Amino acid sequence: MTTKTEWVDYAKAIGIILVVYGHVARGLYNGGITIPEHIYLLADSIVYSFHMPLFFFLSGLFFYSSFVKRGAVGLTFNKIDTIVYPYILWSILQGGMEFVLSNYTNGNVTLSEVLQLWDPRAQFWFLYALFFIFMVSIALFSFVEFRWLVFIFGFACLLYIFRGHLPSSQIVLFVANNLVYFVLGLVFTRFNIASHLSSYSAFLILLVLFLTAQYGFHDYLNLSYTHQGVEALVLATISILFVVSVSSLLSRTSSKMLAFIGASSMAIYVMHILAGSGVRVVLIKFLGINDVMVHLVLGCFAGLFLPLLAVYFINRLSIPYLFSAPISKLLRVHRKVAT
Repeated sequence: MTTKTEWVDYAKAIGIILVVYGHVARGLYNGGITIPEHIYLLADSIVYSFHMPLFFFLSGLFFYSSFVKRGAVGLTFNKIDTIVYPYILWSILQGGMEFVLSNYTNGNVTLSEVLQLWDPRAQFWFLYALFFIFMVSIALFSFVEFRWLVFIFGFACLLYIFRGHLPSSQIVLFVANNLVYFVLGLVFTRFNIASHLSSYSAFLILLVLFLTAQYGFHDYLNLSYTHQGVEALVLATISILFVVSVSSLLSRTSSKMLAFIGASSMAIYVMHILAGSGVRVVLIKFLGINDVMVHLVLGCFAGLFLPLLAVYFINRLSIPYLFSAPISKLLRVHRKVAT
C-alpha cells in the first residue's frame, strides 16, 4: 500500500466492525435477548444503510488497474480464486456447523439448504453478488473505453433507481442494487476524490452531512434501510464519503491493530458468525447469561478477534487454500508450459 491508499484498510476495518456488530445484534434480537426495540431497530437501520455499500465501493477502487494488469481472462480466474472459492468453501463449512448445532442456535438449517450454493445463505450473499458484479464490470470494460466511466456510473445509478422494472432474477437484483457503489469506487480512483476528504474541515463537513442525512432519512422521512429508493442511494453515498474521511484521518495514527483488522476483513467476514454465535450459545445455554450488554461486547469481541487469532495461526502454520485457491497461478504455469 502507498501512503495515498493506506486509508483503505482503515475503511475495511470500520466496515467489518459494523458487519460484526450488525450480525451479533440481530442474533441476540432473533434469539429472544431483551433489547430496547426502538434503539435496536434504529441502530440496525443506520448500520445497514451503508456498511455493505461501503464494501462494494472498496471492491471497486482498484478494479480497473487490476483489469488492465491481468486482462479479462486473468482477472476472471483471479476472482474465481478469491471470491468463488472462499464462497463455496466457507458456505459449506459454516452451513455444516449450523446444521450440526441447529438444536443450539436460532436457525434450523437442513443439509440440502447448505448444499444449495446457487442460493447464497447468511453473509455469503455478498461474495455471490460481488463475483457477478466483477463479471459485469469485466464485460463492460472489455467493450467500453474507460473514458466513458462517468456515463457508466450514470447507467449504474439508473439501474439502481429503476431496478423494480427489471426481471426478478436474484442475480439481476444483486447487480442492480450494488453495481452503483462498485462503480463509485472506480470514480473515486479516477478523479482521486479521496485526497480531497483527508482534511479536518472535510471531516467536519461530512460529519454534519452524515448526521443530517441519517436523521432526515430515519426520523423526518421515517424510512428504514429496506427502502431502497433515491433517498437510500444518497444516504449511502454520503455515509461512504464520511467513512473515507474518517479512515483518511485514522490512517495518520498508524494503528497496527486497525490496519490488521482491515487487512483481515475477508477472514473475519467468513468466520465471524461462527465465532459470535458460538459465544452466544455458550453464554445462554451453558452459563445462563442473558444480559444484552455482556452479549454485545463478548459477541463482537469474539466475532472480530477469534478470526484474527485463527488468521495468526493459519499464517504461522502456513495452512494454504483457506481463503483463496491457486487456480489462476496454475493457469499461468500451464500457459508457460504450453508456450
